[in-house]
Amino acid sequence: MTTTRLIVAGSLIDGSGAAARRQVFLAVEQGIITAVGQTADLPYPANAVIDDLSHCTIVPALVDCSVALARSPALDPRMQNSEQNDSGAATLLIERHLAYCHAHGVLGVADSSAPAGLMQRSAAETGSRLPVIVRSARQYQGGDGMPNDCGRNGFLRIANCADIDSMEPASTGIDAAELRRILSHPWQGKKVVVANGPQAVAEALAAGCDAVEQGYGMGEENLRTMAARQVLWIPNVLRAKNGLDGSASGGEVCCRFSLRFVAPGKPIPGAEAYWKAVLAEQLAQLRLARSLGVPTAIGTGAGGAGILHGESMVEEMKLFIKAGYSLEEALHCASEVGARFFAMEGLGALTVGRHATFLVTRGTPQQLPRKLSYLENIYHDGVPSGAYRKNPVKVGGKG
Repeated sequence: MTTTRLIVAGSLIDGSGAAARRQVFLAVEQGIITAVGQTADLPYPANAVIDDLSHCTIVPALVDCSVALARSPALDPRMQNSEQNDSGAATLLIERHLAYCHAHGVLGVADSSAPAGLMQRSAAETGSRLPVIVRSARQYQGGDGMPNDCGRNGFLRIANCADIDSMEPASTGIDAAELRRILSHPWQGKKVVVANGPQAVAEALAAGCDAVEQGYGMGEENLRTMAARQVLWIPNVLRAKNGLDGSASGGEVCCRFSLRFVAPGKPIPGAEAYWKAVLAEQLAQLRLARSLGVPTAIGTGAGGAGILHGESMVEEMKLFIKAGYSLEEALHCASEVGARFFAMEGLGALTVGRHATFLVTRGTPQQLPRKLSYLENIYHDGVPSGAYRKNPVKVGGKG
């Protein structure tokens, strides 16, 4: 006999973009949501198991569409380089960062840093313990021939822009003809182009990309094209916010957002004004993207200097809300949009017929997204996660 689990929640934000609902229940059978309704209409099958989460809000698991699992967010470049050049250290970094993601409810990531061998080794060692879905990129930066196929669950990521940290005008890294050649290849996976500035983004759109990452300074015309073609945008707003926060100390901002430690360093002339303008423009573009109907997904750039894996999702969501997105819309961007784009089966909106994988936060929706940093629990396919620990055990009296 199939057991029905009834999950009673004080509030539900289902990830579809719809408004939060109060006093609801989810009926779950074999990990799949079979019904969603008001608690006043709660059925009581004879074989039902009831989980009382009436003091909590439940939301979908999060998906970070821009991470570098094999890269440390440490501020010291020497540490970053040593870890990247040591496969053993990189494997440990991947495991650690997957743990950080899981602890913050990020159960899906699109990774652009880890070589396939390292990801396979890490998955073999941590996959059963930390059920985080990883989609790995095949990187292409020009001049290295035609890359191999990404595979059904991978994606092609093309870096086609100057680093915005340079405080120089964005320039195109790959010429338009080569970009068209690469993107015309019949990839099985998605095609994401990292591009900044109007020219680079326009060329990526003309070549047929499926998504634009970053998109700093791309302008209204490109946004209108993206809306018309429903090209995904992954804006990485937090990168600019971090740049502004650290501009008074040479850009060396610490990654602990709540404490805002700043590492020693001398201010760079013009840096504060530069980052203030970059952040304001990106927020304005995000506001316009919402009004135009551009599909947007949350990608933090975790692994960049000062941007923590897992923890940064809340910070990026706050910036979406600052740009005019409602909480429900921001959660839609942080879950369903990325899950569907990167084909992450089992993640996404909490609707009938979908997997009952979600996050539990104590309190009301008014306390979100802040409370996502302090999860009450994580459910996988309708049952509490065996991997999540709300209060990790301290060994030997040390954290």
